[in-house]
Amino acid sequence: MVLLVINGVIGSGIFGLPSKTFKEIGVYSIAAFLVCAVAVFVIILCFAEVSSRFEKTGGPYLYALSSFGPLPAFLTGWLLLITRIITYAALINLLVTYLSVFSDWFIQPRPRIITIITLTLLLAYINHVGVKNSTKVNNFLTVGKLLPLLLFIIVGFFFVEPAYYEIKNVPGFASFSSAVLLLVFAFGGFESVLVNSGEVKNPAKSLPFALLLAALIIGTVYMLVQIVSIGTLPSLASSDKPLAEAAGLFMGKTGAIIIAIGAMFSVIGTLNAIMLVGSRLPFAFSEEKQFPAIFSFIHPRYKTPTWSLLLFMAVTTIISLNYSFLSAASISAITRVMIYAIVCITLIILRKKKPDQAGFFKVKYGDIIAVIGVLITMWLLSSATIKELKHIGIAIGIGLAIYLLMELSKRSRPNK
Repeated sequence: MVLLVINGVIGSGIFGLPSKTFKEIGVYSIAAFLVCAVAVFVIILCFAEVSSRFEKTGGPYLYALSSFGPLPAFLTGWLLLITRIITYAALINLLVTYLSVFSDWFIQPRPRIITIITLTLLLAYINHVGVKNSTKVNNFLTVGKLLPLLLFIIVGFFFVEPAYYEIKNVPGFASFSSAVLLLVFAFGGFESVLVNSGEVKNPAKSLPFALLLAALIIGTVYMLVQIVSIGTLPSLASSDKPLAEAAGLFMGKTGAIIIAIGAMFSVIGTLNAIMLVGSRLPFAFSEEKQFPAIFSFIHPRYKTPTWSLLLFMAVTTIISLNYSFLSAASISAITRVMIYAIVCITLIILRKKKPDQAGFFKVKYGDIIAVIGVLITMWLLSSATIKELKHIGIAIGIGLAIYLLMELSKRSRPNK
């Protein structure tokens, strides 16, 4: 379960964000990684308690349904779907960038479009024919992600230049906050892992242990990666593939290729997981009669939700072609923070609604931690730009329209 959470979180954000945050706030990006790790750890404490109360599959959607009712639950699930779509767009764009280590052909306009469409069609087909991810495959993918990062850290420390850590400018609070918000993209993903918590043995103990231990491991790896990136790559601020370029300096072309392969290995595994989970969300909504019935269709041979998968594939393709890695990562971070706020509030509500419930992981001073979690999410959301909030507002508006149309459709049907 620890490896499953690590696999869900370490996608490709860490392969692209070191340069983006360094460009914004310089050496203070190390502090931004630390602050984001602490902030996410507070939120994970809330997830640890809330998730341990449930034995069914559903994750944040189920938590919101239990605490707030159908409409807030739908909006939570809708935010989760938006997060999956936008995250897919961010990751596949970064994958194309790292492919340029092998050839600049991939980052040309037309080849970029061809690559994104081809990869998306391939992943959709793989999920359509019902390929299952076993625990062994997940563990293999997780180790495959961690080994290149550990190699980068261990070897890179011998080539660090102390002069590169010189503080030239002190960033403003707004810039620092924006950098922390962007890093939520790299630290997020654990919330999607919890969707399948109904299949976990003894979730009351397994989930909190896995969430907290994985958070400590991920935070440590990310901090060390940023330290090595700053100390070995003088052109970090302008790099599109920072880890590969840094490795190229201290390990040569072979090092750059190893990191590029690790990044691609990481991204493809995460993209496949996103396609798997994301394509099931329209199906889940349809099963609850919150989406048109056609999305409940199951292929008679492969037993996969065909129309739900096609919808997810079509939307992700359109978004991926129209967003860059950075813009998609920013919006994905915002939608994740919204989900985190909902779960922090859920902790407080469940403690009041179910005071006699026993057998779950109860966080000491949980109410205070939940309030701190909500304040953290409000701080992070305050760093979002008007344009980003506008895009998310439109997406939420579409979700509300679908929900209302489905409710009206239910009421207009004659009772049988």
